[in-house]
Amino acid sequence: MLKSYEAIYDHGKIKWLKDSPGEDKIRVIVTILGEVPSVTKRRQPPLELSGKGKITGDIISPAVSPDEWEALQ
Repeated sequence: MLKSYEAIYDHGKIKWLKDSPGEDKIRVIVTILGEVPSVTKRRQPPLELSGKGKITGDIISPAVSPDEWEALQ
């Protein structure tokens, strides 16, 4: 009886995506479907920094007011 199992071959090892055959020794036929697309993992800050950020101002408005700027020149 033929059954299909989906897996990824990665550096000499097989990683089963769902079910595995569940047997110790079996005969297999391997069909190469193509490369696995890489998934870019989104970076996350460490959990110990969570909630410790502080907003100190508006990044859109200038740090120096126009009156202060005139005084500096």
